[in-house]
Amino acid sequence: MKKVIIYTTSWCPFCEAVKEYFNQKGISYEEKNVELNLQARDEMVEKSGQLGVPVIDIEGKIIIGYSPEEIDNALEDK
Repeated sequence: MKKVIIYTTSWCPFCEAVKEYFNQKGISYEEKNVELNLQARDEMVEKSGQLGVPVIDIEGKIIIGYSPEEIDNALEDK
């Protein structure tokens, strides 16, 4: 199983949609709330170059926003 990190905020509807998508697929993830964790925010900005959420890190593949197609592609990459 690939390591998945999702950078979120508590108010973001797309963050909730991303988490629900992973839950439906039975894929575990680590959630980092960038509102509450400034170190996580800095990490997210370093990886993505922006402050927008969600940012998804799948084994180093960075996906900005909620894109099921990109998520599936990143999960399938060997």
